[in-house]
Amino acid sequence: MGYDLKLRVWRGDENGGRLVDFTVPVEEGEVVLDAIHRLQATQAGDLAVRWNCKAGKCGSCSAEINGKPRLMCMTRLSLFDPQETITVTPMRTFPVIRDLVTDVSFNYEKAKSVPPFTPPADLAPGEYRMQQVDVERSQEFRKCIECFLCQDVCHVIRDHEENKPRFAGPRFFIRYAELDMHPLDTLDRKQQLREEHGIGFCNITKCCTEVCPEGIKITDNAIIPMKERVVDTHYDPVTRLFRKVRSPEQPRRPAARDAG
Repeated sequence: MGYDLKLRVWRGDENGGRLVDFTVPVEEGEVVLDAIHRLQATQAGDLAVRWNCKAGKCGSCSAEINGKPRLMCMTRLSLFDPQETITVTPMRTFPVIRDLVTDVSFNYEKAKSVPPFTPPADLAPGEYRMQQVDVERSQEFRKCIECFLCQDVCHVIRDHEENKPRFAGPRFFIRYAELDMHPLDTLDRKQQLREEHGIGFCNITKCCTEVCPEGIKITDNAIIPMKERVVDTHYDPVTRLFRKVRSPEQPRRPAARDAG
């Protein structure tokens, strides 16, 4: 059964804007993005909104719905009371381009600064061998659709613009974790993670995990282990001594390279 949805949408650009009220007819089973599309088609043809797959896999339609970072295509109208006004605003952490579209280039610049996967020099493509347990350990992090909701909700940059130059954010902490947990990666990025990308700023509130549409346990499985590894590397006296005496030619995990 259809009904008239009360919708409040932010309209404006980098120079400012305001919330505008609309009433949009919707149908049972629809999502917020359906309502936005109908609004765009019938009342606000110039409404700017970013979307692509409408299936929760491209990460394009990120916004804030009643103040919570969500994917519009995965937020069902049935979550809300039919009499409730649903407020849709752009992601607060990133500069507004127009209406619901924000400039997320901050994230792509951060991505460029993460050193890529670096396999052993004596292994050619096709010769990589890994244990299944090692594949599974980092596979979770590859589910990321780069919706940047975790980046948006993280208070370190959401409330403190000045932290952006020295803080990579949850999305890239899982990238660091994925690489650090890879048995064939030879590059130690923990110093860069600590000194340039600010993992020490994170106080593990788990807000990033709560908004992840892919259900990645960002805090428990990536950020906490990486914080522990950084601490071990820089402050544990036994680990520091081991690093000094270990031969630089010794592979990090020789058993994984020999696995069939």
